[in-house]
Amino acid sequence: MVSPDSQANDTPANTWSQRLVVLVPYLWLATFFLLPFIIVFKLSLSETAIAQPPYVPVFDPALGLDGLKQFLGALSLRNYALLGSDWIYLASYLKSLEVAAVSTAILLLIGFPLAYGMARAPRRLQPVLFMLVVLPFWTSFLIRVYAWINILQREGLLNQVLLTLGIVDTPPGWLSTNTAVYIGLVYSYLPFMVLPIYATLEKMDDTLLEAAADLGCPQWKAFWLVTLPISIKGVIAGALLCFIPIVGEFVIPDLLGGSETQMIGQTLWTEFFANKDWPVASAVAVVLLCLLVVPIVIYQHMQMREIERGR
Repeated sequence: MVSPDSQANDTPANTWSQRLVVLVPYLWLATFFLLPFIIVFKLSLSETAIAQPPYVPVFDPALGLDGLKQFLGALSLRNYALLGSDWIYLASYLKSLEVAAVSTAILLLIGFPLAYGMARAPRRLQPVLFMLVVLPFWTSFLIRVYAWINILQREGLLNQVLLTLGIVDTPPGWLSTNTAVYIGLVYSYLPFMVLPIYATLEKMDDTLLEAAADLGCPQWKAFWLVTLPISIKGVIAGALLCFIPIVGEFVIPDLLGGSETQMIGQTLWTEFFANKDWPVASAVAVVLLCLLVVPIVIYQHMQMREIERGR
């Protein structure tokens, strides 16, 4: 039987408040994601023009239905055909994917041991280690990148240390290279890899490792069969948190890299601000967004399959 109290709580006011709570995030996404995406997608179907705004066609509501038909008829996919035929854009996309994949792999190799050490450290030390990981966030991102410019200069701190230790005889050039870009990316995005893995490993039941040891399982095998599968969710989350923004990164490759590290973020900035080609820049942005949506959809599909298996 349904109690009178539960019936009283299920009032129209409570129902509307519950719907409002669910509706607010959708309104937020529609306003700040879907609507801007529609505008950018429309621009990607336009053509460049020496006018204000610098593209055609422009829809005029005063023309009514005929104006709408003319507007839709003037839209085309020429900009997307240009992206597919011009090697500059293809090279920028491939370079971005390459840099993002290599950087994510390096971040995983460095971040997993750090997260594992944090999770296995004494409880009293874990807050201190956590603060050390997030401490760089207290400084402006741009200031930290400029600091690396000073460190990687020929007369910078890195070369001074290498010369003092006798590792090199002449100071090498670090700036405007792929190495400088990878250093900046790994340094900037390391907390995004460490924290998700740490959050997963910190919840792991230590009795599982004890049981594996009691059954004669060596430590390396217990790590491979117990710890690693448990941490896989954190690894995937950290990889996505690093890979997706690195693909569209602009500041780090622009300040630390050179012409050989031309990523899609720099190409997008050049088309929009230098060339004033809004339609082509919009097409670049739409294709970039589609590329970034693919790993998110794959991850969500994996999560849904896991939830169904749990049922």
